[in-house]
Amino acid sequence: MDVEGKHLSLSNLDKVLYPATGFTKGQVIDYYARIAPALLPHLKGRPVTMKRYPNGVDSEFFYEKNAPKHRLEWVKTAPIWSRHNRRHINYLLVDDLPTLIWLANLASLEIHPSLALAKDYDCPTMLVFDLDPGPPANIVQCAQVGLWLREIFEHWGLQSFPKTSGSKGLQVYVPLNTPTSYDVTKPFAQALAHLLEHDHPDLIVSEMKKAIRGGKVFVDWSQNDEHKTTVSVYSLRAREHPTVSTPVTWEEVERALKKKDASLLVFEAPKVIERFEKMGDLHAPVLELKQKLPDLRGVAAAAATPATVDLAAQAEDTREEPAPKRTAAKSGPGHSRKASGSARKTRAKKAAKPAAKKRRAV
Repeated sequence: MDVEGKHLSLSNLDKVLYPATGFTKGQVIDYYARIAPALLPHLKGRPVTMKRYPNGVDSEFFYEKNAPKHRLEWVKTAPIWSRHNRRHINYLLVDDLPTLIWLANLASLEIHPSLALAKDYDCPTMLVFDLDPGPPANIVQCAQVGLWLREIFEHWGLQSFPKTSGSKGLQVYVPLNTPTSYDVTKPFAQALAHLLEHDHPDLIVSEMKKAIRGGKVFVDWSQNDEHKTTVSVYSLRAREHPTVSTPVTWEEVERALKKKDASLLVFEAPKVIERFEKMGDLHAPVLELKQKLPDLRGVAAAAATPATVDLAAQAEDTREEPAPKRTAAKSGPGHSRKASGSARKTRAKKAAKPAAKKRRAV
């Protein structure tokens, strides 16, 4: 078949990749083709890691960072130097519909982009919190934690945007799109996770140890790292059903918490297409909204005794300076909002400690 002037050979379209529902490879490709207008802007220019399930979600899978050697000649890549591996990794760039269809034909059910653009690999364009529930907790408890995060960032005059993980939890994105580095965003996220855990030890943990996560929400701050990727908005997930990492409104998050109904935050592929056609891309501001994190250089040190820290009161009009930028390899062939400094400072000084409020029953 020809897609935007590029020829593609598709294979095994009737192969069932989701046995519980009979969802086929052809339906996977059709979903990605139809959601492409929403998805592609979130992938463009970003190194992508594929998570491939050649024999379906019930069989073995593998991650693929290096672009396959058998790729078509028009598939763009970006060689990025990996300090961890001490070599270049030739990442895929999924910038157009033909590449997205080609990727789906490889049974890459999940798409995991970098938080940074390939051209400025040391500069994440967003801050991310991955809220992961430990059974018997579920996405309802994640909704409560997400709302606390929203409240904290609102006190700093910053907007945040939720999406479902498409698996068990919820993710909160804070757009930046201004000069920064992982040396700024990762410690910031870690300190905030530790402080939330201190104020809500009955619900929140900030360490990955499974032994302490039962019935609690793990606030995963470690995703803010050049070596990590987070599942893309609109990506399918390799679950029993073809669920999708779906952007939602904060009102939907509040409704799920109020009704204690996890099903209100679970969406499968056909429903996601319907939502996009009706609501547009709820995650679009993450790509363009320009925001800067408050200067919280003292928070990381204070996290050991977080009871002494008032997060909101520490928000200053000054902003953290990014660390010296590492030169990234060049890629291969191939509405901003700024709250005034005085307004931010006024809100911060007046803000109560949102993380210290009594937790609602969930």
